[in-house]
Amino acid sequence: MQVFNVILAVIVGLIIFRSGLAMLRGLARPVPEPPPSGELRKVKIAYRCSLCGAEVRMTIAPHEDPAPPRHCLEDMDLVAPIE
Repeated sequence: MQVFNVILAVIVGLIIFRSGLAMLRGLARPVPEPPPSGELRKVKIAYRCSLCGAEVRMTIAPHEDPAPPRHCLEDMDLVAPIE
């Protein structure tokens, strides 16, 4: 019975060690390269839904003046550009 407990403890320890190592390897991946310049532009625009009050802050868009997003089947209202 003692041998079984030792073998079980070693197996569980190896499983915990391998899963922890896999998690650390996942965190060690390099940051992906940014998209090529010209495809997305940095913008800082806030929108609010006039029906439910939900707010969205847009940080990147394909154009400098993007079309407002839709929420509750309506275009959202421009709150104010964040400068």
